[in-house]
Order: sequence, then structure tokens, then C-alpha cells
Amino acid sequence: MYRRFGKRLMDLVLAFLLFLVLSPIFLLLCLLLAIHFKGNPIFSQERPGLQGKIFRILKFKTMNDARDSSGNLLPDVNRLTALGKIIRKSSLDEIPQLINVIKGDMSLIGPRPLLVEYIPLYSEEQFRRHLVRPGVSGWAQINGRNAITWEEKFAFDVWYVENCSFFLDLKILFQTLFNVLQGKGVSQQGHVSMGKFIGNHPPDS
Repeated sequence: MYRRFGKRLMDLVLAFLLFLVLSPIFLLLCLLLAIHFKGNPIFSQERPGLQGKIFRILKFKTMNDARDSSGNLLPDVNRLTALGKIIRKSSLDEIPQLINVIKGDMSLIGPRPLLVEYIPLYSEEQFRRHLVRPGVSGWAQINGRNAITWEEKFAFDVWYVENCSFFLDLKILFQTLFNVLQGKGVSQQGHVSMGKFIGNHPPDS
């Protein structure tokens, strides 16, 4: 009953209330980032959601668009700005995803939506993470976030799909808040974001 009806109702109520409470911060960051990046403060990208359906995730922009001489974007570590680093460390960049939750693209709790290009690389077991809506936070996020391996992340995601419940979602919500306040697991050691997933059987070098 919770998975079919209660979870979506909780998402709508909490996301709407959170957005109202955080709206002053949302508007302030929109203004600051629009000035900082001299343009759109929102980062938007296609991601796979429930059953692999594609939607556009919304986040506050934390990196500039600097490119090399060939026109390719520079590595994340070279594009993450000082302001962006603060916003990312505090997880304020995730606030716009409350709009995704209200629209029904995402849930407050669920496996994080990854890149569309990863879909062909999943094993059948790993693809089960798409049996629920992707989340703003999830079981993998409170167990290491970007500081764990891909194999661990997918194992946590599938475990959540199999064990989703009201009390588990409450636990994840409270632990997420605690982790954000502590700045835990934002990135892997020496990286500003998670390394790319290359599949379960990488080609020989």
C-alpha cells in the first residue's frame, strides 16, 4: 500500500512544504549563480527514471563551461568554481530537484538518477534500480554517497528496491539531513564527483 500510494503522497506533501520553506534560499541562489555564471543558474540534463523513462533533472549549476582548444569540456575538477564547491558540499545544488519530485519524475527517496549512457552497461540485476522512482537521496547516499564503489552503489540501490518501506524512507531522510550537516561522502578521495561507470566487464587495455 505504501509503495503504490503512500510514498507518492508523502513525496508531494513533503516536497511542497520543503520548497516553500527553502524558497528564499532558492531565489537567493538563483540570483547569485546567475551573476556568478553570467547566465542560467540551473543545470538540466536527461536522466533515466522509473522503468528507464527519460526526464530532465534539475540542479543548481556548480561548474563553468570552460573548454579546451578542441572544444571539449575540461575535467570537472577544473570547472568546479569556489562558490560551486560550497553549494555542492552543502548539497544546496539539489534543491531544484524538489520540482522534479512535485512533477512526479522523482521521489524524495530512491536510487539516484544516473546518466542515460549507463543504461546499456547495466546487468539485469542492476537495472532493477529503475523499478522505483529515482530519489533526491537514497540508501546508497547514506551509506557513502560518492565515496563508495559502483558495485557497492548498485547493491545498495537494489537492496532498497527490495526493502522499500515507510520507516526505511524516514530513516534515510533523517540520516540524509545528518550527513548533509556533516558534509559526509560528497565525493571520492581526490575527486570532485563520482568516476564514470564503464560497465561490469571493461574491455582489455
